[in-house]
Amino acid sequence: MLAIGVYFLLGGIWLTVLGGSPFYVLSGGFLLGTAWLLYKKSAYALLVYATLLLVTLVWALFERGLDFWSLVPRLDILGPLGLVLLLYVATGSLRAPVRVPMMFLSGTVVVGLAVLMVSTLHDPYDVAGTIDRPPVESVGPVASKDWTAWGGSGLGNHYSALTQITAENVKHLKLAWEFRTGDFRVASDSGETTNEATPLKIGNVLYTCSAHQIVFALDAATGRLKWKYDPHIVSRPEFQHLTCRGVSYHETKPGATTIDGVPAPQDCPERIFLPTNDARMIALDAETGKPCESFGQHGEISLKEYEDVTIPGFYEGTSPPVVTDQVLIMGGCVIDNWSTHEPSGAIRGFDIYTGKLLWAFDASNPDPNEMPSATHHFTPSSPNSWAVSAVDENLGLVYVPLGTQDPDIWGGNRTVASERYDSSLVALDVKTGKLRWSYQNVHHDLWDMDLPSQPALVDVTTAAGKVPAIYIPAKTGNIFVLDRRNGHLIVPAPETKVPQGAAPGDHLSPTQPFSDLSFRPRAILTDADMWGATSFDQLMCRIIFKRLRYEGPFTPPSTQGTLAYPGDVGMFEWGGVGIDPGRQIMIANPTSIPFVQRLVPRGPNNPAQPGATLPAGSETGVQPMFGTPFGVNLNVFLSPLGLPCMAPPWGTIAAVDLKTHKIVWQHRIGTIQDSSPVPLPIKVGTPMLGGPLVTAGGLAFLSSTLDDYIRAFDVRTGKMVWQDRLPAGGQSDPMSYEADGRQFIVTTDGGHQTFGTKMGDYIRAYTLQ
Repeated sequence: MLAIGVYFLLGGIWLTVLGGSPFYVLSGGFLLGTAWLLYKKSAYALLVYATLLLVTLVWALFERGLDFWSLVPRLDILGPLGLVLLLYVATGSLRAPVRVPMMFLSGTVVVGLAVLMVSTLHDPYDVAGTIDRPPVESVGPVASKDWTAWGGSGLGNHYSALTQITAENVKHLKLAWEFRTGDFRVASDSGETTNEATPLKIGNVLYTCSAHQIVFALDAATGRLKWKYDPHIVSRPEFQHLTCRGVSYHETKPGATTIDGVPAPQDCPERIFLPTNDARMIALDAETGKPCESFGQHGEISLKEYEDVTIPGFYEGTSPPVVTDQVLIMGGCVIDNWSTHEPSGAIRGFDIYTGKLLWAFDASNPDPNEMPSATHHFTPSSPNSWAVSAVDENLGLVYVPLGTQDPDIWGGNRTVASERYDSSLVALDVKTGKLRWSYQNVHHDLWDMDLPSQPALVDVTTAAGKVPAIYIPAKTGNIFVLDRRNGHLIVPAPETKVPQGAAPGDHLSPTQPFSDLSFRPRAILTDADMWGATSFDQLMCRIIFKRLRYEGPFTPPSTQGTLAYPGDVGMFEWGGVGIDPGRQIMIANPTSIPFVQRLVPRGPNNPAQPGATLPAGSETGVQPMFGTPFGVNLNVFLSPLGLPCMAPPWGTIAAVDLKTHKIVWQHRIGTIQDSSPVPLPIKVGTPMLGGPLVTAGGLAFLSSTLDDYIRAFDVRTGKMVWQDRLPAGGQSDPMSYEADGRQFIVTTDGGHQTFGTKMGDYIRAYTLQ
């Protein structure tokens, strides 16, 4: 007790000096007083300690209310100590009178336990509501037996119009088949080896890929292997990623021609397109898995062509391309925070039959459509698009979510022209690549708050009638809603003043757009929001928090160290959102994890040029940002025990009514079963990587939590109606299709190296039994 008292007193003084809560000073004083009275064998020690417990309980309720997970680290040391004191009394070690002090302490302990029990029945973060709305057939698409693109279709809704599996019968969902790819990480691979693929289903075949971009064609009804193709990619430890989110499919229609009017080649009437981490695009015959000779050089083209920087791993194809009748549209992943001279992120349109480059959109070029040549290469470090794009072929537009001009955390070298489209959604003409409109989600982005998710296209009913809308999930937690014809806002996103005071040599935008449809934090964090597994690390988290620079969203990076919340992972990631167009419901699964961004000035141990340095093979830790005055150290905001310093929930699932754009229900999702020393299925709400599947049967499926489960939720209320244990991490988007008259739900379960989930090589399909 003496040691705890000293820790709380000294830590409390430190926290108070920093401007935090003075409670720990008081707590430390009470503990030291109790220890002194115990040394004197005085029963008044019980009175002093009981008073401390009572004051702590009142303080905890004042700071966090009846939030069980926030109360626990405020009471988990003092509560058990109270029980130890009562046992100490039972030994007869204290001088009389003992009865009254013991009753006072016993009563206080009982009250504390009662408050904790009551708090388990109440979740202050829960939003209870119901959307009991039947589907409108004329609004939703015709039920398809297939899943023809990564997001279900080019619209990116992650929606299946199949209705066989419902909230009433989903309890009968059982594993139908399981396929093992045999593809595992090896020592020479990236530290971020992941399995994030969402398969396609066309006809009776399922097409998917593994981390090493090996393509598998499986029988959709049985999971039996039909063929596989191994591109034998180059993989190195310094690559930032080793992943394949999926492949794309194209079918040649009768009488089809290239965009130049030449008849389409006769080979490969159905094609699978595979982007690789070593910067190739490969076209395969969907029937045989053999390369399409008419495409590029023996079935492949290089994505490094016309690039100044061609270092392996600096440009990677991690997400599937957009497929249209005549044009194949590809972005790519560019290494983050290495230097100011990195590969271009130019978006390119290729002839879907021959692989010929048709157009380019090079965002940092004053003329973004200038075609490359032997004398003109793409602009280095031009904003890239590493996520999946969406397409509306009726409007002739592809919607591309862009990132930032590298490096992400420093912008003093950027020009107005070079960052016109940073962190923007650009709507490009499918056939020409020319800009129709754009919307910037962050101005002069210094936080890596790019647009990481596939946009979702759906027609919504507004006061002006039915409008073709686009929903753009952002890392900031905002979901921007625009008319996809012209980029006009449907849901207001007013420009709002944000913190100022950039690092020397940089500047800031005075305002940023904040959408009225958002999951972003509504209040500025305080040290009362800090968390820990115990009172000890919670106190340290409070101290660490107060030592960082933080003034709310968009607090600029600093040498002091800035708390970035939402953090670099973002509230939305590549998984996107799911939309039921018939019921006009959106299902989202936002994540809330702060990061610390600390600028590191140049010096003897932080050179300005690369030299023999190799990339770290990670997006966290020290990032050099060569060519700028600073490097940056990026890390998740964790306690000394390695747990998040911000109180849970860190992940929720929610429904938005698209007629009102209001959140109707929201519940925490995910347990600590697979991420704590004691494997208890305690639901705190965990971070997620991957998005939802929504079906016309009234269900949302999700497998991307930190624990190894796939779950189904009733879209009306958010109630979980089914779950199944997975053999490895399910950091992917589930999909659905029909085969042999049965509806299947399929998930890729291979884990995520840096996310910390169990690695594996599973593809699993469920159907009703």
